[in-house]
Amino acid sequence: MLLANKCAIITGCNRGIGAAIMRKFAQNGADIFACARKESEEFKENIEKLKSEYHISIIPLYFDMQNEQEMIAAIKEIRASKKNIDILVNNAGIIDVSLFQMTSMKKARELMEVNFFAQMQLTQYIVKLMTRQKRGVIINMSSNTGIDCNAGRSSYAATKASMIAFTKTIAKELGEYNIRVNAIAPGLVMTDMLVDNTPEDIIKETLKEVCLKREGRPEEIGDVAVFLASDMASYITGQVIRVDGGIYGG
Repeated sequence: MLLANKCAIITGCNRGIGAAIMRKFAQNGADIFACARKESEEFKENIEKLKSEYHISIIPLYFDMQNEQEMIAAIKEIRASKKNIDILVNNAGIIDVSLFQMTSMKKARELMEVNFFAQMQLTQYIVKLMTRQKRGVIINMSSNTGIDCNAGRSSYAATKASMIAFTKTIAKELGEYNIRVNAIAPGLVMTDMLVDNTPEDIIKETLKEVCLKREGRPEEIGDVAVFLASDMASYITGQVIRVDGGIYGG
């Protein structure tokens, strides 16, 4: 097991890529603080199933990424546990698909707040714990859109490009503390968020540009997260790992 005796914080665990990362981390022996915006029976049942199946600890934490007081309360609970925090996965996020001229500034600000500023703030809190330990791994979820800048995603692409710049910058700052920082840039991954926000014709057109001619699976992103979090990636930092099936021009 690649993550045995390690403890991870993962945001956005209730569905999609976050849920897949949580399962992969559990399979590999990590104890987990599983963060979600709201409590639900489905989420709780999933956690109990993983705990029983893999004999690890999963503690759910509920907070809105835009609510600083809720985030602080979650941090206090993490500190009270007295667990060393080995891994932070900044996965939570929202998406918007709209042409630039049709994008409201209210929506653009919301995306930047959730996808970047909130991740930055949470990372500041957790880095305080990691620097005391002189070790840690931070994995930021970006997107191939943050690199290729697809039409119809001006605000979303800007937030994901910000995560890439953030990743590379803090990797340079935190290396002396033995803290590695990398980003994952998924492509077309079939999640509820993608299906609910992307017209089917756009998905079909995008698939024509994918070398492997298929959508990605959330668990395939989870596998890359496990690798980056593990000691197998001990000399990898400041990198952006594309997991997009080989999009032309990427």
